[in-house]
Amino acid sequence: MPILANYHTHTARCHHAFGTEREYIEAALSIGMKTLGFADHVPYAFPGGYVSSFRMEREKTQEYVRTLLALREEYRGRIEILIGFEAEYYPALFAENVRFLQQFPIDYLILGQHLTKNEYDGLYVGAPFSDGATLHAWVDQVTEGLSTGCFSYLAHPDLPQFCGEDAVYCAEMERLCRFCAAECIPLEINLLGLRGGRCYPSERFFRLAAKAGAKAVIGCDAHEIGFLRDTDGIEACLALARRCGIPVLETVPLRDPFALFKSQSR
Repeated sequence: MPILANYHTHTARCHHAFGTEREYIEAALSIGMKTLGFADHVPYAFPGGYVSSFRMEREKTQEYVRTLLALREEYRGRIEILIGFEAEYYPALFAENVRFLQQFPIDYLILGQHLTKNEYDGLYVGAPFSDGATLHAWVDQVTEGLSTGCFSYLAHPDLPQFCGEDAVYCAEMERLCRFCAAECIPLEINLLGLRGGRCYPSERFFRLAAKAGAKAVIGCDAHEIGFLRDTDGIEACLALARRCGIPVLETVPLRDPFALFKSQSR
């Protein structure tokens, strides 16, 4: 069973994805998708001269948006093209970096929290760790980020490869899932993780999410064209959702990526 929408597609500008935007669109059309959202890694600017190795440079943002706007018009009536970004929530840097995006017609943001604190001195939670305080801090940072109202869903929410006590994992992830359920924030079942044999998508996590009343969305996290044609992988993600008893949304209601500034002005 194909999915109708994918909101998690990268481009070569992030330095670790391959293929053209047109190729991704044609791949999505080939399996009957109705909506394709591009959410490349947001062009964060960092202090102290730190330069990220896995996101586009700020000067490429305009070209990214212009390319997708042109393709949106070209494919109008065949498939809906959305323009977004996958962004981390780094509290001291978030507002300024999202303000930079306000000059562009952005449709949405998704939260992909890969690290605690921030990129240049935080801990990557996709590597094994056992400190419960670190997991607690990660959940705090994620829920604080989601509370800005800027994010339409949470990407790979089961990324943390926590190797500590199961009771600690369950308590923290239940806290996250209850928050997302209460705020109607979908949780992504990530195809990239499944294809790569990573620690996610995690049945343990999505059983907790189902119990909390959360909903899921399938996200291809496409870094190569083949991700969008991988109907077997997509079906495996849907099968995981069925086993866990969590409903999967066909489409995601998009939230205003600049909601933070509107709430501050009231």
